[in-house]
Amino acid sequence: MARQGGAPKAVLGWIMAMLVVPALASNPAPAPEEAVTGSTLSEDADFAAHWVLDADDNRGQPFAIVDKKRARLYVFAASGRLVGESTVLLGLSVGDTSIDGIASRTPASLAPAERTTPAGRFASEPGHNANGEDIVWFDYDASLAIHRLRPSPADQHRDERINSARADDKRISYGCVVVPVAFYDTVVRPLLGRQRGVVYVLPETRPVSAMLRSDRLSLRAP
Repeated sequence: MARQGGAPKAVLGWIMAMLVVPALASNPAPAPEEAVTGSTLSEDADFAAHWVLDADDNRGQPFAIVDKKRARLYVFAASGRLVGESTVLLGLSVGDTSIDGIASRTPASLAPAERTTPAGRFASEPGHNANGEDIVWFDYDASLAIHRLRPSPADQHRDERINSARADDKRISYGCVVVPVAFYDTVVRPLLGRQRGVVYVLPETRPVSAMLRSDRLSLRAP
């Protein structure tokens, strides 16, 4: 009796297995999240993102990469997943350093040639400006931050500039990285506006690899 009762069960098990296996094959288990995702990364940003993750340079924190040549900001989760990217406004003048003594200067006192967005690796942290607006500091001593596009004099045409396809049109700020309001609220603030992170501003006057090797800035502990 045991043998006769077992045969139908075995056949039923075989049939169920045949039904389940194709279903599993058509719905495979999701692959682990890739370290760096997003095919829209510029060549320099892609190189920097892989370097950051290979070296564990972001120390388990979210990070952002500013490609000044393309006038684009890429924001990553701590895992390296690209969360979002946006066009940005940058410092008026080309250059990878800030002038000496900039901490003691007001933005309005800076001559056009002094309004640069310096390159480097910066420990970022959320904060507020003098008007109480939430921003993300990346070079506090130089009063530089990632912030929303604000109302500005009509002759600056900032709204038109930030939507322009030309990178040269994006040169207008005192050195801050300016992003569209919606991008700040949906991408920047959730990742960098609530915790410390790292901001990598890529150089435009020297190779990216040289900056990553040499600019060992002291990153604050999270």
